[in-house]
Amino acid sequence: MNGGTVELRQVRYFLAVAEELHFGRAAERLHIVQPAVSQQVRRLERELGVSLFGRTTRSVSLTEAGQRFLPHARAVLAAADRAADSVAEFRVSATLVRLGTSEGLGDRLDLLLNAFARLAPSAALELVHAPTTQRLQRVRDGSLDATIVRGSWPGSGLDFTPLWTDEVMVALPASHPLASCEVVAFADLASLPARLSPPSRNQPLYDLVLSCCREAGFEPVLGKDFTTAQDTLGTLGYGRPHWTVFYRAHANLLPVPGVAFRPLRDPAPRMPTYLVTRADQRVTPELVALIEAARETESR
Repeated sequence: MNGGTVELRQVRYFLAVAEELHFGRAAERLHIVQPAVSQQVRRLERELGVSLFGRTTRSVSLTEAGQRFLPHARAVLAAADRAADSVAEFRVSATLVRLGTSEGLGDRLDLLLNAFARLAPSAALELVHAPTTQRLQRVRDGSLDATIVRGSWPGSGLDFTPLWTDEVMVALPASHPLASCEVVAFADLASLPARLSPPSRNQPLYDLVLSCCREAGFEPVLGKDFTTAQDTLGTLGYGRPHWTVFYRAHANLLPVPGVAFRPLRDPAPRMPTYLVTRADQRVTPELVALIEAARETESR
């Protein structure tokens, strides 16, 4: 071990991935977003000094070390559950905060969760993943306390509190000449097809990328739509040369063979992120803590 501490959360995430053999399904089972699962499993592997999973763009499997760790992980979590049950009668009900999240929050999500736990130790945070329009409607009808969104969306009856601004990076084949550049000029992408999320799925990001292309003097050649990070990156690394975009916080968690992530310039795209609440919503200490926790990630 490297001198740190293995966390129960990391063990729980490991067990979910080991049983599902799929990071996306494990995230759905845990009711969190996939990058948070990937990050915590990597941290566990660094702490233990071994690889627990073999990963390709198409499959996940347990290594020999992972198979040996598996029964001990189950025993640790069972013991933790028994310990928690032993004091259940003394437990004070925690205030539940239901927060909508989206793909691509990357390492910011983990920072937010840690900061919120510190700022509001008596509160429980439930993460809900759904398309942006659904999350905004759920904030309006009160089934979500708040949601994180990127970019501008119709906001009748909603308040948008600025949180942070994300850098948008280009992802392209590591074998392409542009991958040798520390920073890629937008105009240099003009000859390559772009694989973007369609407007129906992510209007703000689509509009941002198109406006950057036009500012750089070209109309992008659009290829297939961006589907999932795993599928898109798998195709990007080994298919015909093309490019797509990722937020830096997400790219930080995605070392993928055959793919290079690079900053962009001329222009350098940035996407604002907001915490959305109902305009008539009562401001609670937990909501204040959530805003403060999210803003703490801006300086990290």
